[in-house]
Amino acid sequence: MPPKRRPKTNGIGTLSEGPLHAALKAWCAQPGDTFETMVDGFVVDIVRGELLVEIETGNFARLKRKLRLLTERHPVRLVHPIACNRWIVRVEDGEETSRRKSPKHGRIEHIFEQLVSIPSQFAHPSLSVEVLFTEEEVVRCYDPARRACRKGWVASERRLLRVTDHHLLATPADLAALLPPDLPHPFTTADLAEASGIRRRLAQRMAYCLRALGLLADVGKCGNARLHARVGPKTQPRATVPHGTRAEG
Repeated sequence: MPPKRRPKTNGIGTLSEGPLHAALKAWCAQPGDTFETMVDGFVVDIVRGELLVEIETGNFARLKRKLRLLTERHPVRLVHPIACNRWIVRVEDGEETSRRKSPKHGRIEHIFEQLVSIPSQFAHPSLSVEVLFTEEEVVRCYDPARRACRKGWVASERRLLRVTDHHLLATPADLAALLPPDLPHPFTTADLAEASGIRRRLAQRMAYCLRALGLLADVGKCGNARLHARVGPKTQPRATVPHGTRAEG
Protein backbone atom coordinates (compact mmCIF):
# COMPACT_ATOMS: atom_id res chain seq x y z
CA MET A 1 0.00 0.00 0.00
CA PRO A 2 1.49 3.39 -0.96
CA PRO A 3 2.26 5.78 1.90
CA LYS A 4 -0.35 8.30 2.85
CA ARG A 5 0.24 11.84 1.69
CA ARG A 6 -1.35 14.66 3.60
CA PRO A 7 -1.29 17.93 1.67
CA LYS A 8 -0.98 20.91 4.00
CA THR A 9 -2.24 23.26 1.30
CA ASN A 10 -3.17 23.31 -2.36
CA GLY A 11 -1.80 26.83 -2.65
CA ILE A 12 1.85 27.78 -2.50
CA GLY A 13 2.67 28.00 1.19
CA THR A 14 5.81 29.40 2.75
CA LEU A 15 6.40 27.63 6.08
CA SER A 16 8.56 30.61 7.15
CA GLU A 17 10.88 30.06 4.16
CA GLY A 18 13.08 32.78 2.70
CA PRO A 19 12.04 34.85 -0.32
CA LEU A 20 14.43 33.03 -2.70
CA HIS A 21 13.05 29.61 -1.79
CA ALA A 22 9.46 30.84 -2.07
CA ALA A 23 10.09 32.46 -5.48
CA LEU A 24 11.76 29.32 -6.86
CA LYS A 25 8.86 27.21 -5.68
CA ALA A 26 6.45 29.53 -7.49
CA TRP A 27 8.63 29.32 -10.63
CA CYS A 28 8.64 25.51 -10.52
CA ALA A 29 4.91 25.18 -9.83
CA GLN A 30 2.65 23.46 -12.34
CA PRO A 31 -1.12 22.92 -12.39
CA GLY A 32 -2.11 20.03 -10.15
CA ASP A 33 0.89 20.33 -7.80
CA THR A 34 0.43 20.23 -4.05
CA PHE A 35 2.76 22.09 -1.70
CA GLU A 36 4.26 21.43 1.74
CA THR A 37 2.90 17.90 1.56
CA MET A 38 3.70 15.36 4.25
CA VAL A 39 5.24 12.25 2.63
CA ASP A 40 6.69 9.41 4.73
CA GLY A 41 7.15 11.73 7.69
CA PHE A 42 8.81 14.56 5.73
CA VAL A 43 7.39 17.84 4.45
CA VAL A 44 8.06 17.97 0.69
CA ASP A 45 8.06 21.27 -1.18
CA ILE A 46 6.14 20.06 -4.25
CA VAL A 47 4.36 16.79 -5.00
CA ARG A 48 3.65 16.27 -8.70
CA GLY A 49 2.01 12.89 -9.14
CA GLU A 50 4.69 10.36 -8.22
CA LEU A 51 7.49 12.92 -8.44
CA LEU A 52 8.65 14.71 -5.30
CA VAL A 53 10.34 18.08 -5.92
CA GLU A 54 12.57 19.44 -3.17
CA ILE A 55 14.08 22.92 -3.48
CA GLU A 56 17.35 23.53 -1.65
CA THR A 57 19.03 26.92 -1.86
CA GLY A 58 21.79 26.03 0.60
CA ASN A 59 23.86 23.04 1.62
CA PHE A 60 22.80 19.57 0.50
CA ALA A 61 24.25 18.02 3.67
CA ARG A 62 21.07 18.85 5.61
CA LEU A 63 19.09 16.67 3.18
CA LYS A 64 21.11 13.46 3.51
CA ARG A 65 18.64 11.51 5.62
CA LYS A 66 15.58 12.94 3.89
CA LEU A 67 16.87 12.03 0.43
CA ARG A 68 18.02 8.59 1.52
CA LEU A 69 14.62 7.65 2.88
CA LEU A 70 12.44 9.30 0.23
CA THR A 71 14.35 7.83 -2.72
CA GLU A 72 13.70 4.35 -1.37
CA ARG A 73 10.03 4.72 -2.40
CA HIS A 74 9.73 7.76 -4.70
CA PRO A 75 11.44 9.53 -7.59
CA VAL A 76 12.90 12.76 -6.18
CA ARG A 77 13.97 15.88 -8.07
CA LEU A 78 16.35 18.14 -6.12
CA VAL A 79 16.26 21.73 -7.43
CA HIS A 80 19.16 24.07 -6.70
CA PRO A 81 19.84 27.65 -7.89
CA ILE A 82 23.22 28.85 -9.11
CA ALA A 83 23.48 32.62 -9.48
CA CYS A 84 25.05 33.61 -12.80
CA ASN A 85 24.65 37.24 -11.83
CA ARG A 86 24.25 38.66 -8.35
CA TRP A 87 23.68 42.15 -6.99
CA ILE A 88 24.66 43.12 -3.44
CA VAL A 89 22.11 45.45 -1.85
CA ARG A 90 22.92 47.26 1.39
CA VAL A 91 20.04 48.28 3.64
CA GLU A 92 20.45 50.50 6.71
CA ASP A 93 17.58 51.63 8.93
CA GLY A 94 15.15 50.10 6.46
CA GLU A 95 16.46 52.07 3.46
CA GLU A 96 18.59 50.88 0.55
CA THR A 97 21.93 52.69 0.68
CA SER A 98 23.79 51.01 -2.20
CA ARG A 99 23.50 48.38 -4.92
CA ARG A 100 26.42 46.87 -6.81
CA LYS A 101 26.99 43.91 -9.09
CA SER A 102 29.10 41.10 -7.69
CA PRO A 103 32.14 40.09 -9.77
CA LYS A 104 31.35 36.42 -9.08
CA HIS A 105 29.47 34.43 -11.71
CA GLY A 106 28.11 30.95 -11.07
CA ARG A 107 28.38 28.13 -13.58
CA ILE A 108 27.27 24.50 -13.84
CA GLU A 109 30.45 23.16 -12.19
CA HIS A 110 29.45 24.92 -8.96
CA ILE A 111 26.89 22.17 -8.37
CA PHE A 112 29.82 20.07 -7.13
CA GLU A 113 30.12 22.44 -4.15
CA GLN A 114 26.84 20.89 -2.98
CA LEU A 115 27.17 17.37 -4.37
CA VAL A 116 30.37 16.93 -2.37
CA SER A 117 28.07 16.39 0.65
CA ILE A 118 26.11 13.57 -1.02
CA PRO A 119 28.24 12.18 -3.87
CA SER A 120 27.29 8.53 -3.55
CA GLN A 121 23.59 9.33 -3.12
CA PHE A 122 23.46 10.83 -6.60
CA ALA A 123 24.00 7.32 -7.98
CA HIS A 124 20.55 6.30 -6.72
CA PRO A 125 18.27 5.74 -9.73
CA SER A 126 15.41 7.68 -8.10
CA LEU A 127 17.36 10.91 -7.57
CA SER A 128 17.95 13.68 -10.11
CA VAL A 129 19.21 17.23 -9.71
CA GLU A 130 18.00 20.25 -11.64
CA VAL A 131 20.18 23.35 -11.65
CA LEU A 132 18.41 26.67 -12.13
CA PHE A 133 20.64 29.45 -13.41
CA THR A 134 19.45 32.66 -11.80
CA GLU A 135 19.94 36.34 -11.30
CA GLU A 136 19.45 37.37 -7.69
CA GLU A 137 19.90 40.05 -5.08
CA VAL A 138 21.66 39.49 -1.78
CA VAL A 139 20.39 41.91 0.86
CA ARG A 140 22.88 42.91 3.57
CA CYS A 141 21.79 44.81 6.64
CA TYR A 142 24.04 46.74 9.00
CA ASP A 143 24.45 45.24 12.46
CA PRO A 144 26.90 47.20 14.66
CA ALA A 145 27.14 44.24 17.04
CA ARG A 146 28.76 42.14 14.29
CA ARG A 147 31.49 44.45 13.04
CA ALA A 148 33.94 41.57 12.73
CA CYS A 149 31.76 40.17 9.91
CA ARG A 150 32.12 42.31 6.75
CA LYS A 151 32.45 45.40 8.97
CA GLY A 152 28.95 44.84 10.30
CA TRP A 153 27.19 44.12 7.00
CA VAL A 154 25.37 40.80 7.39
CA ALA A 155 23.46 38.95 4.66
CA SER A 156 19.79 38.85 5.66
CA GLU A 157 18.07 37.37 2.60
CA ARG A 158 18.35 36.44 -1.06
CA ARG A 159 15.81 37.55 -3.67
CA LEU A 160 15.17 35.99 -7.06
CA LEU A 161 15.20 38.41 -9.99
CA ARG A 162 14.74 35.83 -12.74
CA VAL A 163 15.59 32.31 -13.88
CA THR A 164 17.66 32.46 -17.06
CA ASP A 165 18.06 28.74 -17.83
CA HIS A 166 17.96 25.29 -16.29
CA HIS A 167 19.97 22.07 -16.64
CA LEU A 168 18.90 18.58 -15.62
CA LEU A 169 21.44 16.14 -14.18
CA ALA A 170 19.64 12.81 -14.26
CA THR A 171 22.47 10.23 -14.28
CA PRO A 172 26.11 9.98 -13.22
CA ALA A 173 26.98 10.17 -16.93
CA ASP A 174 25.55 13.70 -16.96
CA LEU A 175 28.17 14.67 -14.39
CA ALA A 176 30.96 12.95 -16.32
CA ALA A 177 29.93 14.99 -19.35
CA LEU A 178 30.96 18.14 -17.47
CA LEU A 179 34.62 17.11 -17.74
CA PRO A 180 36.42 19.09 -20.47
CA PRO A 181 37.05 16.94 -23.58
CA ASP A 182 40.66 18.11 -23.93
CA LEU A 183 41.94 16.88 -20.57
CA PRO A 184 45.27 15.05 -20.69
CA HIS A 185 45.34 11.35 -19.79
CA PRO A 186 45.86 10.95 -16.93
CA PHE A 187 45.22 14.37 -15.36
CA THR A 188 45.54 16.22 -12.07
CA THR A 189 43.04 18.58 -10.49
CA ALA A 190 45.35 21.41 -11.57
CA ASP A 191 44.86 20.22 -15.18
CA LEU A 192 41.11 20.07 -14.58
CA ALA A 193 41.01 23.57 -13.10
CA GLU A 194 42.96 25.02 -16.04
CA ALA A 195 40.93 23.21 -18.71
CA SER A 196 37.61 24.15 -17.10
CA GLY A 197 38.53 27.70 -16.12
CA ILE A 198 37.63 27.09 -12.48
CA ARG A 199 39.45 27.37 -9.16
CA ARG A 200 41.59 24.46 -7.97
CA ARG A 201 39.40 23.93 -4.89
CA LEU A 202 36.30 23.47 -7.06
CA ALA A 203 38.21 21.11 -9.35
CA GLN A 204 39.18 19.04 -6.30
CA ARG A 205 35.54 18.77 -5.25
CA MET A 206 34.56 17.85 -8.77
CA ALA A 207 37.16 15.06 -8.86
CA TYR A 208 36.11 13.84 -5.40
CA CYS A 209 32.47 13.47 -6.48
CA LEU A 210 33.36 11.74 -9.74
CA ARG A 211 35.66 9.31 -7.91
CA ALA A 212 32.89 8.52 -5.41
CA LEU A 213 30.57 7.72 -8.33
CA GLY A 214 33.14 5.50 -10.02
CA LEU A 215 33.56 7.91 -12.93
CA LEU A 216 37.22 8.65 -12.19
CA ALA A 217 39.94 6.27 -11.07
CA ASP A 218 43.00 7.09 -9.01
CA VAL A 219 45.91 5.88 -11.19
CA GLY A 220 48.92 7.15 -9.25
CA LYS A 221 50.71 10.37 -8.45
CA CYS A 222 52.81 12.99 -10.16
CA GLY A 223 54.90 14.43 -7.36
CA ASN A 224 52.36 15.27 -4.66
CA ALA A 225 49.43 15.51 -7.11
CA ARG A 226 46.99 12.65 -7.53
CA LEU A 227 46.50 11.40 -11.10
CA HIS A 228 43.00 10.64 -12.38
CA ALA A 229 41.68 8.73 -15.38
CA ARG A 230 38.17 8.58 -16.79
CA VAL A 231 36.08 5.48 -16.16
CA GLY A 232 32.89 4.68 -18.05
CA PRO A 233 29.77 5.00 -15.84
CA LYS A 234 28.01 1.84 -14.81
CA THR A 235 24.68 1.42 -16.55
CA GLN A 236 21.71 1.37 -14.22
CA PRO A 237 18.00 2.05 -14.70
CA ARG A 238 16.70 5.45 -13.62
CA ALA A 239 13.25 6.20 -12.30
CA THR A 240 10.80 7.36 -14.96
CA VAL A 241 9.89 10.95 -14.10
CA PRO A 242 8.83 14.05 -16.02
CA HIS A 243 11.86 15.67 -17.70
CA GLY A 244 11.58 19.16 -16.26
CA THR A 245 10.17 20.91 -13.25
CA ARG A 246 8.30 23.27 -15.56
CA ALA A 247 5.53 22.38 -17.94
CA GLU A 248 6.86 21.63 -21.42
CA GLY A 249 5.93 23.87 -24.33
